[in-house]
Amino acid sequence: MRLKTLELNGFKSFAQKTVLEFDDSIVCIVGPNGSGKSNVVEAIRYVLGEQSMKSIRGKSGSDLIFKGSKNLPKSSRASASIYFDNSDKIFKLENDGGENINLNYDTISISREVFSDGLNKYILNGTEIRLRDIHNLLASVNIGSSGHHIISQGEADRILNANAEDRREMVEDALGLKIYQFKIKESEKKLEKTKGNMKEVELLRRENAPHLNFLKKQMEKFEKAKEMQAELATLYREYLKKEDVFLEKEKFTLLSERNKIKKELGNINLKISITEDDDPLRHSDTSPLSRGRKGGGSIEELKIVEDNLNKIRVSKSETERKLGRIEGMIEAKQNRVRISGKCPTCGRELVEMSKEQIESRENGEKELVALKNSQADILAEMREMENKEKDFLGQTEKLKQAINQEMKALRDLEKEKFKFKVRYQELTSSLELVNIKEESLKERAETFENEIKEGVALIGQEILSYKNYNLKESIDLKENRTQEELKHKIERIKIKLEDAGVGGGAEIVKEFKEVSERDQFLMKEMEDLAKSLESLQKLITELKEKINLEFKEGVKKINVEFQNFFTLLFGGGTGSLAIFTPEKRKKKILDEESGEEIDTEEDEEVEPKQGIEINVSLPHKKVKELQALSGGERSLTSIALLFAMSQVNPPPFLVLDETDAALDEANSRKYGDMLEKLSKRSQLIVVTHNRETMSRAGVLYGVTIGSNGASKLLSVKFEEATQIAK
Repeated sequence: MRLKTLELNGFKSFAQKTVLEFDDSIVCIVGPNGSGKSNVVEAIRYVLGEQSMKSIRGKSGSDLIFKGSKNLPKSSRASASIYFDNSDKIFKLENDGGENINLNYDTISISREVFSDGLNKYILNGTEIRLRDIHNLLASVNIGSSGHHIISQGEADRILNANAEDRREMVEDALGLKIYQFKIKESEKKLEKTKGNMKEVELLRRENAPHLNFLKKQMEKFEKAKEMQAELATLYREYLKKEDVFLEKEKFTLLSERNKIKKELGNINLKISITEDDDPLRHSDTSPLSRGRKGGGSIEELKIVEDNLNKIRVSKSETERKLGRIEGMIEAKQNRVRISGKCPTCGRELVEMSKEQIESRENGEKELVALKNSQADILAEMREMENKEKDFLGQTEKLKQAINQEMKALRDLEKEKFKFKVRYQELTSSLELVNIKEESLKERAETFENEIKEGVALIGQEILSYKNYNLKESIDLKENRTQEELKHKIERIKIKLEDAGVGGGAEIVKEFKEVSERDQFLMKEMEDLAKSLESLQKLITELKEKINLEFKEGVKKINVEFQNFFTLLFGGGTGSLAIFTPEKRKKKILDEESGEEIDTEEDEEVEPKQGIEINVSLPHKKVKELQALSGGERSLTSIALLFAMSQVNPPPFLVLDETDAALDEANSRKYGDMLEKLSKRSQLIVVTHNRETMSRAGVLYGVTIGSNGASKLLSVKFEEATQIAK
């Protein structure tokens, strides 16, 4: 890789397009003072990313634009472009993945433009890029940002005047360690960003945790509710199946009984008709049967009593069901009253209860008393019904005895006819009883349909699968106790479900899944960030260790070259660099009693950065401090050091702006010899007035001010150059 071309357009005194070709290892730029020679150096510094306007003798970006003259207008922008030969493909640029890749261009062009408003932009081979990309690109070929490869006019002893830490930075730059510093800075930025992301993720998890815990509890309630619903569904299916079987069988039984009674009634009517035709006393008013037909007999009374008896039995059945419901409510209320005085967590009796708990328990006890009073009333009503039933049964028996006595008094024919009539009445009563049972069955069927609808509302359409439910044991249709027990269980579970108060189960499950997945995602993100943090910390440590190691090795190599150049320039003596670490300073705190600052025993949080000291010893002098050196001695020392640094890790080119100005003839020859040595490893662009320096150049460019007030470039011979330089 080598520097090929520098192109200027509107940059400072170069109003028009100016091109410098660097076809030799040593190129000298000469010209009278004020002609614009240093502007060439500043253009190189500028295009390579210089940010300090002071370093290029300006206050703002607009100061770099040609101001105009009598014959030339003011420029609207300034640009500087530099071209490198990249046939060996050593230029590298970081891609989006953070990996440095070689640029597949034979020529690398870097341009920087500045406009009248002060804005500027960087262009790499026709594509606009960022300043950081420029720094990374140049660092890959050992062209750092500290400018050790560009020594402007009056800056030869800059490294001598710098503090220890700045010297270290210059040395690191010269050793090509700047690329590692860039990587460390980028890694530290990523590290801080990662820490920030971890805080954000942790904050999101903390914000998410209460809602997630709430949903977990809701899910637990929901799962319990699902278990109760499953149990309820099983009970419902069993209950409904048994009820359905009962209704169907009872319907069939009653239908069969009705048909049987009607058939027998038909036969009885026929027999009665036959006996009446043969009864000689059928028209007698003294007949008990005749009296019965007129409304005052025992048969009509028997019918009334039997009707009342049937009604009492129906009412008794309804009262029994009502009693069952009251008993279920009493059981549920007793459970609520019992647990109201206990700890919901441990189940122990509470020593002290809140006002609300006492009121709740008192209200429950009042309600329980009311329910028990209702139960007592129902029981009393049932006892009254049983007494009436016994009375009616007694009346029925009496009436039957009376009819039998009357029938005995009849003739054998009347006795037989009465027998048929009694049977007829019995069958009629049985038929009416069948009617009552059918009506009761109809009401029970309607209740059954309502229970199905209630079950669908509570559990869902799957409750309708009760028809496919397999009963494990036979059902005694005369025994309703099992059904009542199922009904009580169903009611108790319904109350528990109501108390649980868990609604919108599907929404809870969906939300819990979403919130849980988000928490899992955040936890995975946290793990990934932690791994990234660890990786970045490891990378930073490794890079720092690499810098320290290569820095120490580089200083050793620099010292070898520094001593050689120092000896050459001074004819002896010693010059060396030394690495030192400043002592840790103590923290200052304010003494409250004295009001004075005192040192603490604690060290500062940040370790002091290692620096570079320059040690010199001149031959035949006792001078060892840099401050005691003369101007010429400082210039020679700085030249020796800068050249030594360039030899250890040679940059592609060196720009030297009148670094030889203070040298006498003897030292100029030594300087020239050193230039020739340096040119074997780096291109040299030298601004000089020194004839000896010019003599070592392969190409000479003369810079002068034209009649239009702008700098112009001349390619001159050595003799002409010496005249221009004067």
